Amino acid sequence: MNEQWQSRITIEPGKRSGQPCIRNMRITVQDVLEYLAGGMTVEEVLDDFPELTEEDVRACLAFAADRERRLRG
Repeated sequence: MNEQWQSRITIEPGKRSGQPCIRNMRITVQDVLEYLAGGMTVEEVLDDFPELTEEDVRACLAFAADRERRLRG
């Protein structure tokens, strides 16, 4: 699962205050997670952000799951 997000999630200190972003874009993992948590479907997120792919959304979920796992460990 780590490889799934590690190839898609990037962190750059000067971009979006160092927040994890998707494929060097300015769309953050937090943005995507908040849209999903707010009730948007994956399809709606992809419609609003056509530069994203379903794999990008899955990478955001995998990143969040991995971060949560590390916090507990």
